[in-house]
Amino acid sequence: MRSPVNRHRLWQVAVDAGLVATAWVASWYVRFDGDWPRYYDRYLEWDVVVLVVGLTLPVFAVFGFYNRWWRYVSTRDMWGAVRGVLVAGVLVFLAFTVLDFHPAKVPRGVWVVFVLLLLAAVAGSRLLARTLIERPAAGAIVARGKEVIVVGAGDAAQLVLRELLRNPGLGYTPIGLVDDDPRKKNLRLHGVRVLGTTAELPELLRERRPDELLIAIPSASGEVRDRIVQMARAEKVPVKTLPSLPELIVGDYNLAGQIRPVEVEDVLGREPVEADLESIAGYLTGEVVLVTGAGGSIGSELCRQIARVGPTRLVLVDSSEPALFEIERELVDERGFHATAAVLGDAGNATKMRQIFDKYRPGVVFHAAAYKHVPLMEANPLEAVRNNTLVTRTVADVAVEYGAKRFVLISTDKAVNPKTVMGQSKALCEWIVEAWGHRPDTATRFCAVRFGNVLGSSGSVIPIFRRQIARGGPVTVTHPEMTRFFMTIPEAVQLVIQAGAIGGQGQVYVLDMGDPVRIVDLADTMIRLSGKEPGKDIAIEFIGARPGEKLHEELWSEDESVSPSPYEAIMLVTRPPIDAGWLEEELDALAQLVEEGETLELIGRLNAIVAAPRRVGAVTGSEAGATSETR
Repeated sequence: MRSPVNRHRLWQVAVDAGLVATAWVASWYVRFDGDWPRYYDRYLEWDVVVLVVGLTLPVFAVFGFYNRWWRYVSTRDMWGAVRGVLVAGVLVFLAFTVLDFHPAKVPRGVWVVFVLLLLAAVAGSRLLARTLIERPAAGAIVARGKEVIVVGAGDAAQLVLRELLRNPGLGYTPIGLVDDDPRKKNLRLHGVRVLGTTAELPELLRERRPDELLIAIPSASGEVRDRIVQMARAEKVPVKTLPSLPELIVGDYNLAGQIRPVEVEDVLGREPVEADLESIAGYLTGEVVLVTGAGGSIGSELCRQIARVGPTRLVLVDSSEPALFEIERELVDERGFHATAAVLGDAGNATKMRQIFDKYRPGVVFHAAAYKHVPLMEANPLEAVRNNTLVTRTVADVAVEYGAKRFVLISTDKAVNPKTVMGQSKALCEWIVEAWGHRPDTATRFCAVRFGNVLGSSGSVIPIFRRQIARGGPVTVTHPEMTRFFMTIPEAVQLVIQAGAIGGQGQVYVLDMGDPVRIVDLADTMIRLSGKEPGKDIAIEFIGARPGEKLHEELWSEDESVSPSPYEAIMLVTRPPIDAGWLEEELDALAQLVEEGETLELIGRLNAIVAAPRRVGAVTGSEAGATSETR
């Protein structure tokens, strides 16, 4: 059995031995005010003192006194010390009762004083050690770098403060805190005083002149963060933000690397939707999961989150070698998920996909492979239809052929009332899911998930704006009134996985994207967060909307009805399903035009298909006219 005391803790045992002996002797002095009857001298002889120490230290060891460094003593450790001291006191009392080596019993007052003195000595020694170790050195304000005011005085702030005080290498000296709760004013957290409320922040910044402001409120909304940033900007104080509370609690993080400037994602204003992934993704545990477009923005995040819930194998399919290499390396080397199979290939190659399905037999398919850049697809309509629409049909057909349990399509708000080739090609992808999901001859459960822009994805507006700002501008915006929906990539992927758990018969789900954001406001915010002034340091130029681009995207059309789903932030879109036979014919015609390279004919055919879809149970124009005449 391993000893609870190792050689690195022997000094702690020695100190405790001295404390026990001192407490025992001192208890007699306290009880009798230094003048006890001489017949009690026997209890103060060295062999009795050694007996008390010998009985006490093993109890301390059993209660884990020597399993941790004193510098990291916590409240829980203090309660453990109380229990250990009480048990040790009882053990010594029983030993003296059994041994009965003196006719005069130890007075009860001595026992009480001994336990109290020992508890004070044990707890005090540990707290003193921690205080001395964590005490800021003389001249710390200069030696430890930037003075910082921390916004927040809750759990996250106390974890951050403790780390900043303990680790001088981070280069920060906290000089105060602010918090929304006025009752916390003048309280101290790890010795750092709460200076006031966030409403008083401008005045505090003027008085204290910190080098930086750190936001440590994980639950703060984008609106609150934006307000704090604006206050700090008015006083010309840089603002940074800290990790979320879950990241801090885990403890396996590099705080210096986590402190970062406030990004536009932090201040957009929408409340991120948080889902308990482990509770909603049980259908992925123990399954072989295949992700097409695994190297893309959405596909790679899908892989990261799916790997967390324990699939038997995760099959990554992508035609981009660098992107596939990066996500496989991240999963295997950085995240330790070795049940990964990276397959380089075109998801539209039916032969290749059959080989993949035959080898791995995936039970769940997430189809994220697609071209998404609107202007590029307008210039390359053949590739838009081939890689978006026809590839979706191929993967869906192979999934059905090999008995996959679920097929989840990643769709887009541009599929609603589509005005561009990209939107039209994705609208057909949704129709494929609807039609295949209603087929009576397939057991595969089909669904599609529709959402708007994701923050920071490759080619999206935010990376473009960042590059333009880094070059000194101008930042180009298409139209002053243009708006878009935004959501973070992890948030969107969580909801995609969630929707995959409930979809089954070709349903189309739409994510709650919050309120739309004006693109010009987004550009303005990003310029200000970079420390520049819009229109003064960096210009904003309006270049006009691109062909087919809408001023305002929609999440559903007028002929679609929207109802709640079992999960918050996911809504079900219902409409009559597409006629599967008609859709197959049209897809065959499009495939032929793609094969022949007939661009103009393909565009005309695509417009005609999207303008007049044939739906099961829907009333056609001629039928409606006949009905009106009858009436």
